Amino acid sequence: MSITRIAVGPRMSQAVVHGDTVYLAGQVANKTAGESVEAQTKEILETIDSLLAQAGSDKTRILSATIYLVDMATFPEMNKVWDTWVVAGQTPARATVEAKLAAPPYKVEIAVIAAR
Repeated sequence: MSITRIAVGPRMSQAVVHGDTVYLAGQVANKTAGESVEAQTKEILETIDSLLAQAGSDKTRILSATIYLVDMATFPEMNKVWDTWVVAGQTPARATVEAKLAAPPYKVEIAVIAAR
């Protein structure tokens, strides 16, 4: 099976496709870094939509999502955006954890695995 890498950088690729599975790196909000969890979540989900499209998939084909929050108190704020983004009946398996992220301006990071 072939491996296709999307948005390859010096440390990581933003997405890797192996067979019919798409693996996205953890996505953070670059434009809205330092802003609210709501703004960052919206930006991240738009990025995920774009990367999945480049890989030949979409959000209805997400198998698993892992969401990292700097502060679990912002869980409802993140869910408010998530709930309007996911498609009813097509929700993935999901875990949400509180974690320290790579840089202080980041409040949310989301990684997904999807089918093509």
